[in-house]
Order: sequence, then structure tokens, then C-alpha cells
Amino acid sequence: MKKILVTGKNGQVGWELQRALASLGQIIALDSQGMDLSDVDAIRRKVREVAPDIIVNPAAHTAVDKAESEPDLSMAINGTAAGVLAEEAKKLDALLIHYSTDYVFNGSKTSPYVETDTPDPQSVYGKTKLAGEQAIQAVGGKHLILRTSWVYGVHGGNFVKTILRLAKERSELRIVADQYGAPTWARLLAESTAQIIGKYSEEKSGVYHLTPGGRTNWHQFAEEIVRLARQYDDALKDKPLTIHPIATHEYPLPAKRPANSSLSTEKIRKTFGLELPQWDADLAKCVRLLYVSAKPC
Repeated sequence: MKKILVTGKNGQVGWELQRALASLGQIIALDSQGMDLSDVDAIRRKVREVAPDIIVNPAAHTAVDKAESEPDLSMAINGTAAGVLAEEAKKLDALLIHYSTDYVFNGSKTSPYVETDTPDPQSVYGKTKLAGEQAIQAVGGKHLILRTSWVYGVHGGNFVKTILRLAKERSELRIVADQYGAPTWARLLAESTAQIIGKYSEEKSGVYHLTPGGRTNWHQFAEEIVRLARQYDDALKDKPLTIHPIATHEYPLPAKRPANSSLSTEKIRKTFGLELPQWDADLAKCVRLLYVSAKPC
């Protein structure tokens, strides 16, 4: 039975991975107490102790705005740790699966980004995630780097849950409408990862984009969240709520966001035979689970 080491077990993607990968082998899921990704020696010790066949690394310093004031910590977790995991994986002849982000691009392209487009990150988060990608590629070995965007899920904090809370608390919301991308359900990432592992071979190592189909903006995303929630939530069913579209400059934040986060998924669909749903179909499933699941969080 394969040993699969999963980092960030309490995160949105890590939580889903433990379930999606359970049939593929023995899951050893760790949080920051189990393996501190800011500590190089701790990473090496734990990987050597577990000796996994596969390392799946969704853990990251994902607080995008906080990263602007914590560049060293962000680089340690997002950049350096990824390279160390790659080194240890190579020694074990293990496969490393690492998740990256649309933030490695500057967002100025008008069409979806492909894997070969030149990265140009505009934030500390984007720069440190790119550093992680580059460190993994420099090591070589068996690896898959999966770039995604706008992750949400039933577990942990995210945009969907924030909108559901604010929709109950307020009568008006102001949401950015000039940033475009594909909201990605953590479960889609986890289940796609399981499929990819089953079809992986060493010549398929490299960078891939993994998001659902279609694109939207944050304002439209928020409107769809509320529309779906009204079916299940009595507090929202008939509540008057106006969601105003605003420009990015009207809601300034420390970290610059890409205006275009759309990622082409043609490569991953062709290479691994993935069938990816439209973003709104996944959102509908997730919102339903938030209300009807016995254990939504």
C-alpha cells in the first residue's frame, strides 16, 4: 500500500484530500504542529521518518494581504519549503504534487493564461508561490505543479462563507466587479488530484492549470452564492439585499490582485483525461452541502 503524505490537513484542500485519496493508500496527514513548513530541518526529519511514496502539498501561507508585511515567513512556507519537499521526494523517488496560484501572473492578459505564459507576480504571495514552483522545477524528479484560483469549500474560511455571513448581517454589499477568474471548489481539486495520481507517469511531470470551466467576477460570484443560499436559508429567503458592483480601486487592499485570473485547462484535460465542470455547477453543490450536510465544517 502506498504511503501518501498530505500537508495542511486542516486547510480547505487538505481536508478534502484526506477523503479523496483514502482509497489510493495510507494517508499520513499533518498540520503545522506535525510538520512546520517554516523549519527546513523539521521538514526533512518528518519526510524521512514517514518515507512516503507520494507527497501532496496544499499547505501555504495563503493570507495574501498579510504576506505583504510577512515576506520572510511567506517565502519560507511558499518558496523554500516547496524546494525542500522536492529534494526529499527526489531522494525517495516519490511523486510531489504541489498547488500554486493564478497570482503568479500579472493579470494583464485578456485571454486565459496557459502554462507557458511568462509569470510576473505583483504581490508577495504571488512572488513566493512562483519561487516555490521554480525551486521544485530546479530539483527535478517526479512532480506536478497544479495552479488554481479562487479556492472555496465546505471546510475552513473562504469567500463563500464570508458572503453568506455578510448577506445576513447587512442590507447592502459592495463587491469588486473588474477582476475575473474561475471560483474553484476544494473538492474538485482533491478529486481531480486522485484521478491524476492514477494516470501519472514520469514524462507527465510539469506545470498544469486546474480550475473549473467558465469565468466570472467577484460580484457575479457573490450574487450567485446568495441566489443559491436563498433556497435553503430562511434568514435569506425574502431578505432585501443589494449587491453593488465596484471597481478594484474603490476597495484598496495591501496586495495587488490580478484583473484576469482565468487559466486555460486544455493541457490538464488532454494529458489526464479530466472532465471539468462549470464553476457554477460546483458552487451549487457546495452551497447545498453547507446547508444539508451533517458535518459541513
